[in-house]
Amino acid sequence: MTSGKFIPGASATVDTLDWGTMKWVSRPVDTDASHLVVIEVELQPGFGHDFHKHPGQEEVIYVLEGSIEQWLEKKSQTLNAGDAVFIAGGVVHASFNVSDKPARLHVTLGPSVGAEGYQLVDVANEEPWQSLRG
Repeated sequence: MTSGKFIPGASATVDTLDWGTMKWVSRPVDTDASHLVVIEVELQPGFGHDFHKHPGQEEVIYVLEGSIEQWLEKKSQTLNAGDAVFIAGGVVHASFNVSDKPARLHVTLGPSVGAEGYQLVDVANEEPWQSLRG
């Protein structure tokens, strides 16, 4: 375990996915973090991170820019810049960019699990999740 680490933005790992990007600010493989995973997420217009859950991990999603349709189990709410959601461990959730501009999110999960820092279980193709957005 290190005493800490500076993380220049230009050196952070960025994963490009079909719905946007994940810029890894801190995760075990990069910083030896054991309690927190911090990600800057960008959702492209019309795309989102479909229904999933993180067993045993809490999550906070804070909207930096844009607007998202945030699902917390079977309830949804529009979150705008400055809004956030707390998600308890194992709770199904999803985030969709419903605007015409990219949405930027600050995401924190804990505790860290494995080298990537989080465990994800995709439930988007299961009921009732696949039918919620109609």
